[in-house]
Order: sequence, then C-alpha cells, then structure tokens
Amino acid sequence: MNNKTVVAAIVAASVMISGCAATHTAIAKRNLDVQTRMSATIFLDPVDSDKKTVFIQQRNTSDKQDLSLEQELRSALASRGYKVMNEPSQAYYLLQANILQAGKISPTAAEQAYSGGYGSSVGGVSAGAAAGGLATSSWEGVVGGGLVGGIVETAANAFVQDVTYTIITDIQLSERAGNVQVSESSQHDLKQGTSGARTVNYSGTSDWKRYQTRIVSTANQVNLDFPAALPDLKKGLANSLGGML
Repeated sequence: MNNKTVVAAIVAASVMISGCAATHTAIAKRNLDVQTRMSATIFLDPVDSDKKTVFIQQRNTSDKQDLSLEQELRSALASRGYKVMNEPSQAYYLLQANILQAGKISPTAAEQAYSGGYGSSVGGVSAGAAAGGLATSSWEGVVGGGLVGGIVETAANAFVQDVTYTIITDIQLSERAGNVQVSESSQHDLKQGTSGARTVNYSGTSDWKRYQTRIVSTANQVNLDFPAALPDLKKGLANSLGGML
C-alpha cells in the first residue's frame, strides 16, 4: 500500500472520528449545567430572630476584579430572615468570603480545588501520528498521519468546545461565642530566602467561634462563554453561602 493511499485512509478515518466526537459533545453538553459544592459542611445551632444579623466582608483576589457577589448574597440572606449590618460590632455572625479564582478551568483542576478544601492551592496530534506509523512503518507515514489527524481535530474543536467555568471561594464564618471564651492558636512557617524558614506562633482568646470551608461553583456547556455562565454561577454561590445560616 503506497503512502498516498494510507494518507487518504487516515484522512477519512480522522474526519469520521473527529466528526462523531464533536457531534457527541455538541449533543451531550447542549444544556447549561451549573453545580455548586461545599468542601465541608458547617453546622450551626438555631438562634432567635433577634440574633439573625450578619456582617459581610467580601474579598476578590482573582483576575476578575469587577466580580462582586454582594447584591446576590444580600438577597439570599434576606430571604432567610437575616439582616445585613453595616458594622461587625452590630452583627451576631461574620461572613467573610474571598474569591480565589473565576474563569475557565479544566474539570480536573476544579475537582482538585474542591477536594483540597479551604486554603489549598488552586491549577490529538500524537494519535494521528501513531496511526500513520502503524500503517506504513515509515517516518513519512508518521508525519502525514500526525499532520492530517491534528488538522482535522483542530478544525472540529474550533467549532465544538466543551467549556467549564468556575468560581472558587474560600469562606470563614464566625459566630459570637456568648458566655464562652474561645482560645485560639496559630502557627506559620515563614520562608527565609531559599535555604531556611522561620516558625511564628500566636495564641490568645477570642469572642468568636470560627468555621472555614470552600465553595466551588462550576458551569459547563458546549461553546459556553463566561458572561453567559456568570449569572447562574453567582446565584448558586450566593444561595450556598446564605444556606450556611
């Protein structure tokens, strides 16, 4: 079998395989799928209505600096009977949230961010070439098969993309301790250049009981763009935050 025949066969096979894969993705991911998950559950005791007050502190260290959840979060808390206070001294709860990442991410990285929990870090040509090499046992077949397979796959992927966007948020929820005094201690290992480290310990008492968790909101759809995903991502995240209280 000559090289031209092999390349023609690879082209036909690549078109069929890439076309089927792209069609399957377009059908399977045609509807927007939004999910919001919390890395660890926080249980709070029920309180009387006069204690349903909360102070919100939102931070955003992602590259989407125009992203804010305050309006959605206020609405979610109000629907649960909570009043948002202007000063922390007036509130029974402190709800602190930091948006670590917002935007496109691989499903694997999103899962790792979720599994890692609070404070953890956030992160086709070869197939065608293999087919060419097996068919001809020559470098010409490898190069031809790889090039054609890559071109066909690239063209298919340009029209049909399986896209996932996320908002990853670390949460600290504090509740007034009442008549109970809370002891706190903290240890930090500070880097000293590249050859050493310094350990610093802090201890003291607090009027707050503190809880920490992480919320990962994901949106997945074929050819999805971030502006289209953002409203549902924000709504799911705000409802999850409000649901802790």
